[in-house]
Amino acid sequence: MNIIELSNVSKVFGTVVAVNKLSLEVPKRSIYGFIGPNGSGKTTTIRMIMKIMYPDAGKLLVNGQETHLERLKNVGYLPEDRGLYKKMKIGELLQFHGELNDGTDLPNQINQWLERLDLKAYKDKKVETLSKGMRQKLQFIATILHQPELIILDEPFSGLDPVNADMMKDIILELQQKGATIIFSTHDMAMAERMCDYIFMIYQGKKVLDGTLDNIQDQYGTDTLRIQSDMGVEALKGIRGIEN
Repeated sequence: MNIIELSNVSKVFGTVVAVNKLSLEVPKRSIYGFIGPNGSGKTTTIRMIMKIMYPDAGKLLVNGQETHLERLKNVGYLPEDRGLYKKMKIGELLQFHGELNDGTDLPNQINQWLERLDLKAYKDKKVETLSKGMRQKLQFIATILHQPELIILDEPFSGLDPVNADMMKDIILELQQKGATIIFSTHDMAMAERMCDYIFMIYQGKKVLDGTLDNIQDQYGTDTLRIQSDMGVEALKGIRGIEN
């Protein structure tokens, strides 16, 4: 069963077609990677799923229904443009986010996640005292604190060092094992290949690739070997397996 379905969805800003007749199905309990360069339409697609903006054409369903605010309470969203109340203390901020999303057992959940992500010592510190990477981890906790069914992460590894990126990757995989569906956008194809069940690539608002990694590799994958030699083409004639 699909948790998200897009059918011929389009979004236009003036004369710019940001998303062009996009159709997409995201199965439940999958990790779905959104791949593409800046300006390709990834974030616009995510914002339409979140009802931050609305399609100009097409249909978009979450759990088989048109999304509205109440249904979005079971969604965790980490936006590309991070928004945190810098003057709030970390513990208070997480409590606030958890209550907004009807989270349960919040004090214990907050302490567990702060400890897991090496932020417990900063619980009573203001957000403005944190480094960029720490703020990224804090916003990630706020995204998953209420144990959402659908988690949407827009560039979740931005600003993280390799150790913290690996830590977050492990947590994302654990959340999937517990039943969550995860969508994340990234420029890092290698990370997407390691983590994702499905990969969707968008370029200039149009879908370029969509499917499992195995299917995409079977359809498009080729191995290329580059050889540089001062001897020219003659150097290759005696090598078995080289044709033409």
